[in-house]
Amino acid sequence: ERLFGAARLDPDLYNEVATNPKAMVQSVVVVFLYCAAAAYGSFGKVGVVGVNVALITTYIGWYVWAFTSYMIGTRLLPDARTGKDKRALLRAMGYATAPGIIRLFSLMPEMSAAAFWIATLWMIASSTVAIKQALFYESIYRALGVCIIGFVAGAMVQLLLFVVMFSVFGVPAKPF
Repeated sequence: ERLFGAARLDPDLYNEVATNPKAMVQSVVVVFLYCAAAAYGSFGKVGVVGVNVALITTYIGWYVWAFTSYMIGTRLLPDARTGKDKRALLRAMGYATAPGIIRLFSLMPEMSAAAFWIATLWMIASSTVAIKQALFYESIYRALGVCIIGFVAGAMVQLLLFVVMFSVFGVPAKPF
């Protein structure tokens, strides 16, 4: 039920998980499901090593996105009521990866690019709501700015890790 609420961009759900420390385990499971869907969907054709590398780099990329969003949101672009609970933001952004599970459709070559872009844009939207709720922002635009800065940082780190790790392990990267 929470997965669907996260995918529907329900602000009450993001507020609930941000204020509920017991939701951390579920949030981690949602992130793992997203990482597994992204790894298998995009790199399922390159074997076990490619999938494992993609799983690890996707998780690290997500964490950099979440942590950068926290740092930017609380240090550089705080609002008058900005909260500073890093774990609350991690829980909320963990649930915000729920739409990313559709990246599993990338296993079908004709759906690969569409699944990637739909999941990415949907996750940016859900993460924006998560940041707004977890950091107590009044402006959705401020949350979107924080989200996009964090997303770019996470994507750059993930891309760099893909290149390095795929080169080290000799994985032929053909994600799409």
